[in-house]
Amino acid sequence: MSNPTRAFLLGPLLKGVSRSFYLTLRVLPAGMRDPVGLAYLLARAADTIADTSLIPPERRLELLLALRAQVNGTADDPTLTQRLANEVAGQQTQSDEKVLLESIGPALTVLAQLSDADRQAVREIVTTLTQGMEFDLRTFPDERSGQVAALREFAELDRYTYLVAGCVGEFWTKMTDAHVPGALKAELETMLHRGVRFGKALQMVNVLRDCGKDLRIGRCYLPTEMLDRFGLRPQDLMLTDGADGSLRARPLMFELVGVTLDHFRAALDYMLAISAFSPRLRLACLWPIVIGLETLLLLVQNEQWLDPAKVSKVRRNDVYRILACSLPVAPSNAILRGWIERLIGKIEARLTAR
Repeated sequence: MSNPTRAFLLGPLLKGVSRSFYLTLRVLPAGMRDPVGLAYLLARAADTIADTSLIPPERRLELLLALRAQVNGTADDPTLTQRLANEVAGQQTQSDEKVLLESIGPALTVLAQLSDADRQAVREIVTTLTQGMEFDLRTFPDERSGQVAALREFAELDRYTYLVAGCVGEFWTKMTDAHVPGALKAELETMLHRGVRFGKALQMVNVLRDCGKDLRIGRCYLPTEMLDRFGLRPQDLMLTDGADGSLRARPLMFELVGVTLDHFRAALDYMLAISAFSPRLRLACLWPIVIGLETLLLLVQNEQWLDPAKVSKVRRNDVYRILACSLPVAPSNAILRGWIERLIGKIEARLTAR
């Protein structure tokens, strides 16, 4: 595989499919960029397959499992890349997503060029992430069916957040340990545990922020055991007048925000256990923590949080503000801790003032 092709995959293409992650990738130490960037591209391609609603769920699952087998080297399907191009790429409204699906062949070639350890780590993270996508396809109805299904219990939600994000914290930690020796100032097992909780924190933000949109494609990630305690059904969460579902479900949302804040405290400990002499790694952790907490603050202030038209989202200008403010303070434990704890305090004040 030529260097220009690798450069395109991990440069313009990666930037096209995720501008925010591309910013994070740019600040990573050099040795981490290829395996982390490639893992993101393969997972993003798998996610695009799983989310293409114009294709029946059972066919999406078949293609997803075929891609997983190809990544793991357990199957050699020379027709897969062409099938993805024909069946999935043509359904994409975003040109970058289309190019990504058409670039699976070159991405698999780059995967083969990684070191044995990095290739195994990429295979493991893509396998786990696609298990989360498989869970979605097997658990929830076809997006166009008009039906809605909910998770049963909190343990199922917790497991789901591991499959789709907590595992990324593990992968990130392993890559850091392998490529930036000495950067982690706590025991590896401690950092792996914190890394899982870091990922879960970010995914819980996604679950709560996107709840209204997900409900309308038949997916309720709020467990029925919790809904029952508040006298709610998934259908109640979609009410937009009269007994507004957003207002009735706010106590449930606040409870899950409390769980999420506990995860963010572990994420803070994770970031501060990265050496101050590795400011790039610290920034790569700081940005999603601050953006996630600012999203939660908007969420707890939003009385119509389940209305898809009024989603709680940090504005682009605020993202730029966060980036600018973070650069000079990355080496300071005291300033970083104060920043994060102030944000957590603002959110907790809203929770207790309900």
